[in-house]
Amino acid sequence: MPYRPFFYPNHISAQPLRPATLSARPYMIPTASILQRFLPVTAWLPNYDRSMLKGDLSAGLTVGVMLIPQGMAYALIAGLPPEYGLYASVVPLLLYAMLGTSRHLGVGPVALVALLVAAAVSPIAQSPDEFIALSILLALMVGVLQFVFGLLRLGFVVNLLSHPVLSGFISAAAIIIGLSQVHHLLGVSSVSGSLHDILIGLGAQLGSVKPVTLAVGAAGIALMILGKKYIKALPAPVMVLMAGIAVVWAAGLHTTGLSIVGVIPAGLPPFMMPEITTGALTALFPMALAIALVAYMEAIAVAKAIQQRAKTYKVDPDQELIAIGASNIAGSFFLSFPVTGSFSRTAVNFDTGGKSPMASVVSAVVVVITLLFLTPVFFYLPHAVLAAVIIVSVYGLIEFGQFRKLWKLGHYDRYLFLAAFLGTLFIGIKEGILLGVMLSVAMLLYRSARPNHVVLGRIPGTQIYRDTRNYETEPNPAALIFRFDAPLHFANAEFYTDKVAELIQNRPETRFIILDFNGINDIDSTGLEALHDLLKNIRRENREPLITEAKFAVRTMIKKAWPEKDVPQFFMRIEDAVEAAGCFDQPDADFRERGIYTDIS
Repeated sequence: MPYRPFFYPNHISAQPLRPATLSARPYMIPTASILQRFLPVTAWLPNYDRSMLKGDLSAGLTVGVMLIPQGMAYALIAGLPPEYGLYASVVPLLLYAMLGTSRHLGVGPVALVALLVAAAVSPIAQSPDEFIALSILLALMVGVLQFVFGLLRLGFVVNLLSHPVLSGFISAAAIIIGLSQVHHLLGVSSVSGSLHDILIGLGAQLGSVKPVTLAVGAAGIALMILGKKYIKALPAPVMVLMAGIAVVWAAGLHTTGLSIVGVIPAGLPPFMMPEITTGALTALFPMALAIALVAYMEAIAVAKAIQQRAKTYKVDPDQELIAIGASNIAGSFFLSFPVTGSFSRTAVNFDTGGKSPMASVVSAVVVVITLLFLTPVFFYLPHAVLAAVIIVSVYGLIEFGQFRKLWKLGHYDRYLFLAAFLGTLFIGIKEGILLGVMLSVAMLLYRSARPNHVVLGRIPGTQIYRDTRNYETEPNPAALIFRFDAPLHFANAEFYTDKVAELIQNRPETRFIILDFNGINDIDSTGLEALHDLLKNIRRENREPLITEAKFAVRTMIKKAWPEKDVPQFFMRIEDAVEAAGCFDQPDADFRERGIYTDIS
């Protein structure tokens, strides 16, 4: 087959062709108004259909009833009195309903964020009152960070935590959360810290276990498990909570030493400015940043998962940052600790027929009614029952299946999972987050500096080129085809030139070095300089460099950076470069002078 040059002709415009029927009128993309963009309630509320109300009422009531025991339980995890879990379940829900783009996300207290609050505040709080004040200040700081990230459209910052690292961290945190509640089941003093700290602390108190408390807690766990399995129509946490209150009240178990919640102040949380001091801001900032990222990741993950199931709306990641940040900011003025989207409540909202953010408004109303009129009901609620609710709930956060999947794949991600898991479990929560971020960034940098690279060969009888390590390819001693699957920049430029030089050194008979640029979508000044030197060295050894499938932006950078005589030859396909290389052995085939392969745009 005679060689026909197939390069980028100079006369063809880089602009895509447009059908004549469309050229006369502009292509319009529907966009929401600025008001709807930043205040989504103005988009869904005016169009609210009464037919949606039934589903929203059902979902809102169910989630609201769930939120009461969960909010109180998660407040205990955070080290706060139970009523603060209810305070965190009013204003944040209402703000998110106005600002959020997910129609189903259940915002409020969650176990993981509650644990991070305890880890952040415990080391610096000197008294219960200071603990509460710092937790509320932390909500303000987390909210401000999230809100600013949203305004700056920095939703991508959550990618600093890779999914395996986050899974390892959450799994370890779930174990620590569960173990941190065991003292409520045993009726002994609280123990905090890493895994071995908790186990040693609990082990030292085994002689002080209260049988009645243990029996109530064990019964609560059993009822939670059985309720989730056999009575799916009713929320298991609510069943356990009401059963615990009834048994303690009827049998008078609180007189036997069983710890109960006691008096919960009635009334809505008052408006109050968080106490802000320079020392507190400095001490809390690292954990506030960590909580802001982790809380957002949890919320956006579940919001997108439900969006894919609903298929009726689209979640805007940056607006979600603004909405959750505003919810935390507003909540901090009404005695709320940091909140985010809940996996369990969001799923229940969707599964019970929720249609719009109105369901969250209904849930907030349920909590308001509880705070105004029903707080005396919870006087006899045992702490052991709340601990049972927490332990069974967080068990589902331990991602055994994810680890098995990663191990089966044999990918290095499994080691990232293990490192984050073991670091969080045995070193500490804050250290686990820091380790996770460092590992994620380190792996990102490593993969950028040492990307995938292959030598290509032609599959016999085709014009298809594949990795010679994985496919049976035709031998071609005269040509080396090398592909690099990453942008060429300062972090990997030397690696790129070293790999090409190493391959050339091992193939002294090779005359043509074909560099496939299909995977190189960007190049910086360091990459340009390294590539320039590489091509000079190739020519110095009487070899000919050819470049194929280079992106327009990369070709433009090369032509701007180098003298015209040094600009290499570009071909659209590998096959064209291979055919051109074969023609070099023909007599009087001077392709530069004949213009068959010329500098192209």
